[in-house]
Amino acid sequence: MKFIIDNWSLFFIAIASGGMLLWPLVRGAAGGSLTPAGAVQLINREKAVLVDVSETEEFAASHAGGARNVPLGELETRLPAVVKNKSVPVILVCPTGGRAGRALPIAKKLGYEKAQVLAGGLKAWKEANLPIERA
Repeated sequence: MKFIIDNWSLFFIAIASGGMLLWPLVRGAAGGSLTPAGAVQLINREKAVLVDVSETEEFAASHAGGARNVPLGELETRLPAVVKNKSVPVILVCPTGGRAGRALPIAKKLGYEKAQVLAGGLKAWKEANLPIERA
């Protein structure tokens, strides 16, 4: 205990650096860890549905190929009509992944247990050279 009191600054630095090392793990769990390649595999193998939670104008400007638009504000009411089979994986996407991360608990609450967030959002999808559509 005397060591901690005498060297409180070293102890604080050790705790802070440990926290910084753990931050990506915590952030990844909340933000989504599904890569674009993993999303394509889910779409091809398990008939996953790509749901873009962007606003209608953003969706019209640019969206992942084959994605269906359900804005975040309407997700609770419209998702059951867009994805009727709750056992099918649902991949939530938005421009950066932030809104999709907020949409995940809503989808889980509606019974879509296989719902996932595309890490990096539409930006990561574009960087992987996957198809983009415009309305």
